[in-house]
Amino acid sequence: MQFRVRDWMMDLVVFVDPDTLVTDALATMRRRYINSLIISKSATSPEYGILTSTDISDKIVAQDRNPGTVKVSEVMTSPLITVPEDMPISECARIMKQHRIHHLPVVNESGMIAGMISATDFLVVAEAMGRQGERSLS
Repeated sequence: MQFRVRDWMMDLVVFVDPDTLVTDALATMRRRYINSLIISKSATSPEYGILTSTDISDKIVAQDRNPGTVKVSEVMTSPLITVPEDMPISECARIMKQHRIHHLPVVNESGMIAGMISATDFLVVAEAMGRQGERSLS
């Protein structure tokens, strides 16, 4: 059995406006127990973006910037790299490794963002792979 991204992605995707202050985005992330947000398209920001905990570390904390005065559009990563929900999970892992990213939006057949897969999801994937291997050995 081949695992697919749809089997492991989180279907909770939280969107925020590009003009949202980083402090407000952080509060949303903390309240929802998530480590990434999708930044919505707007007239001034025509591409989706993503804000991750790594962006906060690298672009706010490490640069000693005030998150109360910085908009998410200033520190988001854009354009998005996405994967289709029917992609094999191993291929998804290779894409994340190649691009050195830990959060990857998942799109459905219509090209709409339908979920999110993150590096921590692969802990559960690896465990399931090991358990599947145990069954095939017996």
